[in-house]
Amino acid sequence: MEGTEIRKRTDPDQSMPGQDTRESSTQTDCRLQGHGPRLSKVNLFTLLSLWMELFPQEQPEEDEPSEIRRVGLVVVQDSKVVGLHCSGPELHAGQAAIIQHGASLADCHLYFSRRPCATCLKMIVNAGVSQISFWPGDPEVSMLRSSSANTSSSQNPPRSIPEEAALDAVAAEKLKSNSRPHICVLLQPPAPGLAQFVYETSRDCDFMERMKDDDPGLNTEELFNRERTRHLKDFSSQLLVRTSLQHREILTHMRLEDFCVEPHFSNLRNNMTELVEVLAAVAAGLPQQHYGFYREQHLAPESSVASLQTPHEGLSQEVVRHCIIQARLLAYRTESYLRLSVRSDREFFDKA
Repeated sequence: MEGTEIRKRTDPDQSMPGQDTRESSTQTDCRLQGHGPRLSKVNLFTLLSLWMELFPQEQPEEDEPSEIRRVGLVVVQDSKVVGLHCSGPELHAGQAAIIQHGASLADCHLYFSRRPCATCLKMIVNAGVSQISFWPGDPEVSMLRSSSANTSSSQNPPRSIPEEAALDAVAAEKLKSNSRPHICVLLQPPAPGLAQFVYETSRDCDFMERMKDDDPGLNTEELFNRERTRHLKDFSSQLLVRTSLQHREILTHMRLEDFCVEPHFSNLRNNMTELVEVLAAVAAGLPQQHYGFYREQHLAPESSVASLQTPHEGLSQEVVRHCIIQARLLAYRTESYLRLSVRSDREFFDKA
C-alpha cells in the first residue's frame, strides 16, 4: 500500500544538612552483553526522533496548550545520522533542518516524531529529500488539543477535528500526492523479546550498579520500576493517542485509512506502545538521583578533583543526561558501548 508501509542530579552545592558528602568519579561501561534482540534501523531512527521531541526545554510550555505541537527530527544519510533537531520557540524542527543543512538535505531520509505541518513539508520536499517518514500519532498541527474544549465529558473523546488541522491535512495530502519524495509511515514490529531485553539490561546496567555500591540499602529495582512507570505515563500521554476512536479519526484525516483496518490498526497501536515502553525503560536506567555528569578530561592527578567541581560549560545537566540516554538507545542497535563519567554528589540518598 503506497505511503502506509508497516515496515543527578542535585547541584553539588545543594547537599542536605546533616549528611556527609564526598566527591568521587567512576567510568561505567553501558555495554550490552550477549546476543540479545536489536533495534532495527527504522525503529532506532524513529525512537531517536521521539526522544528529540522530549529534548529539555529552556522555557516550559505555556499553561494553555498550543495547537502546534513539538516535533523531533532525525536526518539520515546513507544510514548514518547526520542531524538531530527539535522544535523551538522560533522554528519548527523542519525549518531548523533546512537552515542547518541546506542543499545537503538532498537524498536524505527524514524521520519525524509527528507528521510535519504543510509549510515545513513543502520546504523539505523542495530541498530534494529522498524520503519522509513520521510517527502516526497526533500531527504537528494538533488534531486533538484545541478540540478538547468541545468535549462535554472526559469519557467522550472529541469528535471534530479543528479547522486549522483539517486544512493543514488537506494541504499535506496534496503535497504527498504530487511530490517526488516517498512520504510514508515506517514502523516495524519490534524484534521478539526486545522490550524484555531492554528492561533487564537497563535495570541491571552499570549505572544502577554504581548507585547500589554507593548506597547498599538502596533498592535499585524498586527505583528503576518507579522511574519506568513515571516515564511511561509521561511519554504515553505525549506520544500516543489515548483512545482507538481518536486514533482512527486522526489516521483517516491524514489519509492513512489503510491503517484503520484490522488487524493493521491493532498491530500499529501495539507496535507504537511497545516502542514507547522501550524508550521509558532506557530512560529509567539513568534516574535523576544525586549524581552529576561531567566531560572527561585527561588532566594531571592534582588537577583532577578541581576539574570535577563544575559541569561541562554550556551544557545543563538535563541536556547531558538526555544525550547519554540517546547514546544508550544507539547501543541497542550496534555493538558499541557508552562510557559514562559519573560524579556522586552525595554519599547517601534521600529516602522516601
